[in-house]
Amino acid sequence: MASQLRVYVPPHPIIRHWLTIAREKHTPVPLFRTAMIEMGKWLTYEAIREFIPVQEVNIETPLGSASGQLIDNSVPFALVPILRAGLSMLEGCQTLLPTASVYHLGLVRNEETLQASCYLNRLPDRFEPQTRIFIVEPMMATGGSIITTLKLLIERGADPAFIRIINALCAPPALQLINQQFPAVQIYSGCIDEVVNELGWIVPGLGDAGDRAFGT
Repeated sequence: MASQLRVYVPPHPIIRHWLTIAREKHTPVPLFRTAMIEMGKWLTYEAIREFIPVQEVNIETPLGSASGQLIDNSVPFALVPILRAGLSMLEGCQTLLPTASVYHLGLVRNEETLQASCYLNRLPDRFEPQTRIFIVEPMMATGGSIITTLKLLIERGADPAFIRIINALCAPPALQLINQQFPAVQIYSGCIDEVVNELGWIVPGLGDAGDRAFGT
């Protein structure tokens, strides 16, 4: 049986709160940035559950012995923000993954063809085995940018089973493409909107996350 894409929309009131603020068109730039940072943090919190390896340890407390768990830092972590919009959520992700390497990837979408092209690639030549990779991509509408990103990662040795996508909003066309080509990848999203209009925008969405985060 073929594997099936797993998309998680955590029923977390804090995520819903900040998503609502980000959607509101009158939200000022500083508050919008805060909303994206917070969503990055809380969606990453959900994504690392049972994903980050741990090691069993024995410790001494002030009153006796105890067993516990520590994050296994021998396994590398990587954050891959897709520029520009991915930068708006990156700080929140780094709050929970402070030791992760950050590999920037710059993609731009042709507004006529809706195809993505790469203008900046700071990925390593080869990922170490078992690297846990978190793609930071606030908006996934038609799927062009995320598919380009996944292909670039896998060309460099990334294992789809060790890839998580941190996403504020997504839509069915992108999810369908990921499911067809990379079903082992898991997505943690604030919401799934059902409509992508003829211009490739998610509706109702939240507009252009990069423009709104940087006031341009």
